[in-house]
Amino acid sequence: MPHKIHNNAIRNIAIIAHVDHGKTTLVDAMFRQSGVFREGQLFEERLMDNMDLEKERGITISAKNCAINWKKIKINILDTPGHADFGGEVERALSMVDGAILLVDAAEGPLPQTRFVLSKALQAGLKLLVVINKIDRPDAQPERVHDEVLELLMDLDAHEDQLDFPMLYAIGKDGTVTDSLDKPGTDLRPLYDMIIDEIPGPTYQPEEPFQMLVSDLSHSDYLGRLAIGKVINGTVKSKEKLVCMGMHNAKTPLNVSKLQVYEGASLTDTDEVGPGDIAVLAGISDVHIGDTICSREFPNALKPITIDEPTISMRFNANSSPFSGREGKFVQSSKLRERLQREALKNVSLQVEEQSNSEGMIVKGRGEFQMVILMETMRREGYEFCVGQPEVIFHYVDGKKMEPIEHVYVDCEEAYTGIVTEKLSRRKGIMTAYINHESGRTRLEFSIPSRGLIGYRDEFLTDTRGTGLMNSFISGNEPYRGEFPVRQTGSLLADRQGEGVPYALFNLEPRGQLFIRPGDPVYEGMIIGEHNRENDLNVNPCKTKKLSNVRASGKDDAVTLTPILPMTLERAVQYIREDEMVEVTPKSIRLRKTILSAAARKQSEKRS
Repeated sequence: MPHKIHNNAIRNIAIIAHVDHGKTTLVDAMFRQSGVFREGQLFEERLMDNMDLEKERGITISAKNCAINWKKIKINILDTPGHADFGGEVERALSMVDGAILLVDAAEGPLPQTRFVLSKALQAGLKLLVVINKIDRPDAQPERVHDEVLELLMDLDAHEDQLDFPMLYAIGKDGTVTDSLDKPGTDLRPLYDMIIDEIPGPTYQPEEPFQMLVSDLSHSDYLGRLAIGKVINGTVKSKEKLVCMGMHNAKTPLNVSKLQVYEGASLTDTDEVGPGDIAVLAGISDVHIGDTICSREFPNALKPITIDEPTISMRFNANSSPFSGREGKFVQSSKLRERLQREALKNVSLQVEEQSNSEGMIVKGRGEFQMVILMETMRREGYEFCVGQPEVIFHYVDGKKMEPIEHVYVDCEEAYTGIVTEKLSRRKGIMTAYINHESGRTRLEFSIPSRGLIGYRDEFLTDTRGTGLMNSFISGNEPYRGEFPVRQTGSLLADRQGEGVPYALFNLEPRGQLFIRPGDPVYEGMIIGEHNRENDLNVNPCKTKKLSNVRASGKDDAVTLTPILPMTLERAVQYIREDEMVEVTPKSIRLRKTILSAAARKQSEKRS
């Protein structure tokens, strides 16, 4: 057994939790109180959420590194996403740390993503610290939440020493923690001290040469591609000659043109990085997450990062509508292919495959929300493209068709449990638990196929009048549960190119719910609304009122249209059927048929 020792000058920790339980807010407070910012210096709230989409949606999308110093010990912190669709970011981040702070809301308790991230931390053998946050909430029940965390650990088969976890109570927005509910906290000192006392320093083998596992990639306009990872063994120096070992032990030589480490939320140059620290290397163009960077004299690859398989796929095509090229900067299929392949390099949970007929790309990921974030990012960069309906990825075991199953937690008012149960049962959901909180709200748990949740979330909010909460996690694969009806309505399709006219739209309102406003451009095959009946209906939204010199009472009344709900990517992706697509441009989100011509659609139906 090789002899390993600890580097006690460093601590590497990840902050893991369900979405919106206060991870990024706690990191802000840790920055403030550790001396990263001078007194009186202004800085943004939720500093680690530096992407525009993260600021707008109030969530963390990608895991990010930062570092603070406490009592002459460097603490590297990784702020991880809380949404289940970005689980690949959590798995990637956990490969760089030796311990984790599990943050749990004092009122909501452990939720599905808490279970997912906790199971990954336990599999990695990380030391756990539990912080129960938001104890100032009026509905906070920290004692109950402590018991629920303990039950969750036992349910996940945690070791005996993992069940004996240290715990603190926090108010993240005020930057205070305490070890007792009877004693109010004043600052974060107990948390810093607990990290240093409880989390072990990173281990390394002193006799081994330099090895670093690449866990993240970044890009600099001046330095090119940057490889980020934890130094497992040895020491690396600036300008040193190394080798990158990729798939099948393929070796790529590299010279370290610049070496950097984290200081606060930014990078600082350094001449040398020791074992256990997180380093940022510049000087290599062909590097991937999971590669090993090591010395040329003793090339030895480390075990790559393992990521869970994707569960859904979507088809990305170049925009083929009549309006193609009007609003976007990048419209060619080659540009789309390059952008998606670049995304797959940075995002380990995404897989990009070319279609056999060369018509676009198949992108596989963890969930429809992850796909929506990718699409929104691309449209803001100036890309135009079309995407198909999300499709669940099936597996075959011994000839049996298997599909991903999700465990769904629903929290809603008691009056809405009937409609929620009915609709989830229709989608092959099986109720596994019913808990009445005796407060007018109930908690329901279901086992349901992943495909049963596609398109249901908006319906759920409508059914519960916006008061329901729904969370889920992938529990595994089970035998295929059979077909079920998803959408009971057809589409209203424009039969010609032009602009929406108020007179025409007013007369179409009885036919269904419209998606366009007067003046919006339309084309043949574009979906302008949802039909009341099951079939699709070709309509003319450009029809104008016939003018005559005959007057009649009430004939010239002003047309008043029902306000239109703005189309979002989430709503569009959930609405479309198998033969429909979403056209995405920097300025517009339109729905359309895959085959635009009505005559061509009829011929296709006859052939099928």
